[in-house]
Amino acid sequence: MKKLAWLLVSPLLASPLCAADLMQVYREAQANDATFAAARATLEAGQEKQPQARAGLLPSLNLSGNTVWNKNEISAQGSPTFSPNYNSNGYQLTLSQPLFRWQNWIAYDQSKMQVAQAEANFGLARQDLILRVAQAYFDVLYAQENVAAVKANKQAIAQQLELAKKSFEVGTSTITDTHEAQARFDLASAQEIAAESDLDVKLRALQAIIGQEPGALAQLRRSAELTPPQPSSMNDWVAAAESGSLNVQVQQYNASIAAREVDKQRAGHYPTLDVVANYGHSKAYNSFSRSSVDTDYQNAGLQLNIPLFSGGLTASRQREASANRAAAESGLEAAKRNAALGARQYYLGVVNGLAQVKALKAALVSSQSALESNKLGYEVGVRINIDVLNAENQVYVTRRDLAKATFDTLMAQLRLKASTGALSDDDVAQINALLDPSTVR
Repeated sequence: MKKLAWLLVSPLLASPLCAADLMQVYREAQANDATFAAARATLEAGQEKQPQARAGLLPSLNLSGNTVWNKNEISAQGSPTFSPNYNSNGYQLTLSQPLFRWQNWIAYDQSKMQVAQAEANFGLARQDLILRVAQAYFDVLYAQENVAAVKANKQAIAQQLELAKKSFEVGTSTITDTHEAQARFDLASAQEIAAESDLDVKLRALQAIIGQEPGALAQLRRSAELTPPQPSSMNDWVAAAESGSLNVQVQQYNASIAAREVDKQRAGHYPTLDVVANYGHSKAYNSFSRSSVDTDYQNAGLQLNIPLFSGGLTASRQREASANRAAAESGLEAAKRNAALGARQYYLGVVNGLAQVKALKAALVSSQSALESNKLGYEVGVRINIDVLNAENQVYVTRRDLAKATFDTLMAQLRLKASTGALSDDDVAQINALLDPSTVR
């Protein structure tokens, strides 16, 4: 089924006419990412804690058997030596039902917390997958934007270089303009090599997540509008993070398990009471009657065990559990503080990112107007070649910075939701709506 799903989706990843969007890449990562697969297997293992602990409350049934070859010499004064050789054997069926084992009940309570903790850890893994996929996806888009900007800048510089050479030949400009354009062209060539190398690295990073070489990716719509965080108050996000963060939940379960472990180790001082029943059969040799004896037996009763002294082991384990509980409580407090700090950082990242995107959009419009003015001024002789080159470079740098600010803001939005434990597939779908599959690069 997984192979069939990939065959259906992979043409979309490879087609230059219909690029794969963020949601498609995320689905492929769910199916193929090794880290997420390990988290899923860890969850399945963690869910087995509860049936294992429940077994300590249920009856156990054991069957044992034995067979022994005996070679004896029996002698008595005034009687000849008697040497019976015989085989003795038997079997026993034992049923045991705990009546009072307080540590087993505590272990069962702990197992429920351990299962919940495993599910919270898997939730963290799912959020981490969304963030890793989105980061890798946007890294590729930004690297593509950088390559496009460098190539466009190089092309514009090449045109200016050709114009500077012709102007020098006819005597309307100096050799300085030609040298400056040539220096810019050489620098742009080096930048192009570096940008293409970085793009290849980003593609390989995405490939490591989805398990397949990515094809064309949907680009961000030029008309895409980013939305401010809701609720708008940073304190609301901080409060939500302190209570809803999956990291906080994991530590809460850890602290609860550690607290119950103290009770569990204290229960090592308590008596235990079990119902024990046996049914068995044995066959042995009676040396007096010189004949084999078959015995069938059944018995049932109560077995009481009262621990008196174990060399200080139980008390030591209790102190160890108390120290672990204190450590878990400190870990919970640290998780709450980190969650609050993360919420503040990502909230500011979204708010400041939106302001930066708005400013860069205005700067891009201004840079494009400045470029047109410098080109016109160069044609009439009031601007020199270096002015045009600087204006062109400013346009491409601003466009690249705008793309980076946009992608960083989108990632800050995702990380803000993750800090409260609310990041889900719906958030991926919302960002995916900002992409245009028909736009490829």
